[in-house]
Amino acid sequence: MAKSARPIEDLHPDAPVVDFANVSIGFEGKHVLKDISFRVERGQTMIILGPAGCGKSVLMKLANGLLSPDSGTIKIFGQEISAMDERQMFGLREHIGMVFQESALFDSLSVEDNVAYRLHEEHMPEDEAHTKVVEALKFVELAAAIAKFPSELSGGMRRRVSIARAIITAPDLILYDSPTGGLDPITSTTIVELIVKQRDVSHTTSLLITHRIQDAFTLATHQFNKATGHMEPIPNGGIDDSTRFLILNEGSIVFRGSTQELVRSEDPWIREYLA
Repeated sequence: MAKSARPIEDLHPDAPVVDFANVSIGFEGKHVLKDISFRVERGQTMIILGPAGCGKSVLMKLANGLLSPDSGTIKIFGQEISAMDERQMFGLREHIGMVFQESALFDSLSVEDNVAYRLHEEHMPEDEAHTKVVEALKFVELAAAIAKFPSELSGGMRRRVSIARAIITAPDLILYDSPTGGLDPITSTTIVELIVKQRDVSHTTSLLITHRIQDAFTLATHQFNKATGHMEPIPNGGIDDSTRFLILNEGSIVFRGSTQELVRSEDPWIREYLA
């Protein structure tokens, strides 16, 4: 798939992809996030959990430069984004794919034009853009819907189109904002399988919000089998080494660590939350 002209490795090759240091933000005098610090290394998937209203979506908007923190620093690919102007931020976003909650597709555009939106912004020739759209839609198993409009698609199909749009430029970081929110369990599993496929085939660094704890543990305990084309449990009760967890409560981090550390936690609040 298309890559931006400047490889992200040329920026800061040894830096974490995402680096929050003592980040706080509030609105109307009320703290939303307080002293948030965490890192996401290359190839890792950081799953963000927590009850409704704990600040998960605000954290995602901070990571994408849509909000600026009141204090602390945020670095993406080793570059501090709070000091960037819009032009610089636009350049950095060329390396970031975003899967919005509720898909955020353009109703007046076909599936093809939705997926190719960023390619059109980059003035890619139409035939080359079409080829890449077909490739992205095949990845999410939705090539037959290329000429349809969002109103003709189910919720799960719209979410898959959103993933195709996010991956079409082969980004170095994908931000998933509640990709299974509002979907039934069967459709949610289909979306999780696509996220596992993207992780295991492309090894893309990801930051993922979910309200569904079962989806989080599916991501941590499953792998994509290229031979069968499906997700399957990691043998012998294995855990994906690239998966990390961050749990927020009332705007603060209450857990940060591996899957094994999470399931072994003796913290009463965490055990109740996961139950």
